[in-house]
Amino acid sequence: MQTILYYGELDTPIGTIVIISNGENIVRIDYGSMTALEDKLMGWANKFIGEVTFVYMPKKVNHVVEQLNGYFSDDHQNFSINFKFYGTPFQLKVWQALYDTIPFGETKSYKDIAQTIGNVKAVRAVGGAVNKNPLSIIVPCHRVIGANGKLVGYNGGLDKKEYLLSHESINL
Repeated sequence: MQTILYYGELDTPIGTIVIISNGENIVRIDYGSMTALEDKLMGWANKFIGEVTFVYMPKKVNHVVEQLNGYFSDDHQNFSINFKFYGTPFQLKVWQALYDTIPFGETKSYKDIAQTIGNVKAVRAVGGAVNKNPLSIIVPCHRVIGANGKLVGYNGGLDKKEYLLSHESINL
């Protein structure tokens, strides 16, 4: 059975992002346009959902667009959206820990997240899961830094990570 995923795009201070919904929940927020990301997103969908069709329907993601616009214009610090993760059990645990334990304007290390999920030896695996975070900005993977306090790796690029952390520190 074919699943329809709806999407819209938003221009932000750090570039275009695509927001994808299954009609009830947000399932992905990625840096780039649908045109640029379609192959990547199709691969992800085939792996975790099955056969999908992407349908451009911005009204299905308008509530997220409004909250992201508020985030970038300093109107609010937290998000209130329904989302659903698609990933491995380990990834789901890491992503939920990011969402639950790193407040606006704060950072944690990969080691901190490994401790949070009860697997202190999984620092590298945590890094891999953070890199695959499907909900950029909402699930704050940009708030994860190296144990030495340095900015390391970010799926969207270190320039975006720097911008987001700076934006949040200014708006505390």
